[in-house]
Amino acid sequence: MSIRRLRTLVAVHDHRTFSAAADAVFITHAAVSQQMRSLEEEWGVALFDRTRRTPELTPVGRALVARAREILRAYDGLLPSVLGDEGFAGEISLGAVPMTLTGLTPLSVRLLKARYPDLHVRIVPGMTTQLIAEVERGALDCAVLSRQGPLPPGIDHADIAREPMELLAPADVSGDDVRALLVAHPFIRFSRDAVVGGLIDGWLRDNRIAVDVTMELQGLEAISSMVLAGLGVSIVPARCVRGPTRLPLRRLPLPEGAPVRQLTLAHRRDNPRLRVIEAMHAALLGAVGIGTFSPGAGPAP
Repeated sequence: MSIRRLRTLVAVHDHRTFSAAADAVFITHAAVSQQMRSLEEEWGVALFDRTRRTPELTPVGRALVARAREILRAYDGLLPSVLGDEGFAGEISLGAVPMTLTGLTPLSVRLLKARYPDLHVRIVPGMTTQLIAEVERGALDCAVLSRQGPLPPGIDHADIAREPMELLAPADVSGDDVRALLVAHPFIRFSRDAVVGGLIDGWLRDNRIAVDVTMELQGLEAISSMVLAGLGVSIVPARCVRGPTRLPLRRLPLPEGAPVRQLTLAHRRDNPRLRVIEAMHAALLGAVGIGTFSPGAGPAP
């Protein structure tokens, strides 16, 4: 058994096919197949069900992937723990929900790299439920996500910011009564696949506000553009770090008791790079303190 073969095994699990795993670990498809055969012969177990067109991991194979992740985490943290630099070099993988990708995430990574220039941050966009699963299985070191309720066992978190909901309306729409505006205009729904979308739908339902849904979109930029075009109103979180551009829209706070999005940084409790994750959290808080992302925001990396 070798560390390289374990990395390949984990890559096959994460990327689903031998070809994709080969690209991820920079070897050929044939080399992936050979390494997996070698592991099966060495361990005396079947790692894959090869009766299918695309080989799938057996239950034993999936169990071994979980233990292989633990071994790889311990191996990757071995030298940093001895040298004392705690891994402030190499790569850390950061998941991020889409709404943070034009403000909070780029500014915080800029702040982090200004302090640790040898650290490379690989950013992986995703929805909250997907990111939690990726953190839980060790595919991501940490992730910025919307926290609603408890996280799975073994996952720790550090909160970043609370984002209250606000109504977006075209600039030429008059009136300050949020309920009246929601009833009078077509409603552009925030995707229900997102935690935020569920919070908004729950608030509308609890307050018996009947809206005329005209479309359902996932990204804040797309929703804002539709509102700017006069196609309706929407409810979105007021971002803790604004992007470099701000569209000329009306923004009205929702009444007291409306939901708030809690942004948090989630990570596995046993991740060996906790010092780096703590530095990432500090950079996120620093970005929230600045509040606006622009080319001159924060020190140059």
